[in-house]
Amino acid sequence: MSFRESPLPGFYDDARVKDVWRVPYQERAADAQAWRETHHIQPSSMDGKRTCLVLVDVQNTFCLPDFELYVGGRSGDGAVEDNQRLTKFIYRNLASITQICATMDTHQAVQIFHSIFLVDAKGKHPEPYTLISAEDLEQGVWRINPALTRSIEVDEADAYLRYYGRQLKAGGKYDLTIWPYHAMLGGIGHAMVSAVEEAVFFHTVCRYRQPDIQIKGNHTLTENYSVLKPEIMRGVNGEVIAPKNRDLIEKLLSFDALIIAGQAKSHCVAYTVADLWAEIEARDPSLAHKIYLLTDCTSPVVIPGVIDYTDSADEAYEGFQSAGMHLVKSTDPLSEWPGFFEK
Repeated sequence: MSFRESPLPGFYDDARVKDVWRVPYQERAADAQAWRETHHIQPSSMDGKRTCLVLVDVQNTFCLPDFELYVGGRSGDGAVEDNQRLTKFIYRNLASITQICATMDTHQAVQIFHSIFLVDAKGKHPEPYTLISAEDLEQGVWRINPALTRSIEVDEADAYLRYYGRQLKAGGKYDLTIWPYHAMLGGIGHAMVSAVEEAVFFHTVCRYRQPDIQIKGNHTLTENYSVLKPEIMRGVNGEVIAPKNRDLIEKLLSFDALIIAGQAKSHCVAYTVADLWAEIEARDPSLAHKIYLLTDCTSPVVIPGVIDYTDSADEAYEGFQSAGMHLVKSTDPLSEWPGFFEK
């Protein structure tokens, strides 16, 4: 497979990446058709090396400064600059990306990580960014809001909550975090960043390949950072809470190369990659070499003066690299990526 980088289309504007706007689909479709012919880009079905670009939660809620859970990193400009680089990466490498798989964090108000779900002894809800440890739950500092117990259909609600905390701790996962209401189904925050959506649509028409949009995070009783599986899959009595996404796992591992970017590096990206790593280790550890992590298209959760997950995110990426995955930059030509053009 030979490397062929495309120029940026004239309609792309760095300054618009931080804004919300309507993609002019019909106009972009015509642009993409002309682009395919001008730059001699083949349909993705003709790719000798099949490459999937995985975009984790590139949504307004995480990526735009005025939205609910903006991932600014330590610089404060993290997700905006990440998506400027990511969008340009898609356009420049249209001929080398077989398919785009985009995950969509999808929530409603009544979920275990939102304030409404829990109360303390006085009936007060936890504030956003409250970290709730397994010990807190064992001691009854927080319990499931009794006004919700019938509507969420959980047996022995407080026993489940204590079990949930123990499971998180035993799995070495983050404490239960109360997040601001975000990625709300039907809301503007749930939508993909407009500039990235436009690039994905352009890729679809140019390469004749439908993107794979994956919904995650919509289970009431568990967090779901990773697109591959929720934090807790079974309840106190072994009942299924939420299943593993086995179809997506098989699909991703069938590609010759996976390129992964998105938000946030410390949470949904890291957890998705960690779950993918676990699947690879159980099958063939050498498969880790076909995974490329775009280090300049992802940022960690940092809430100044509250929480900073930069170090834990960097530590996770060091572990991925040690396992054989490649840490690369979107600004480097694919021809310089180690082993990328080896089938």
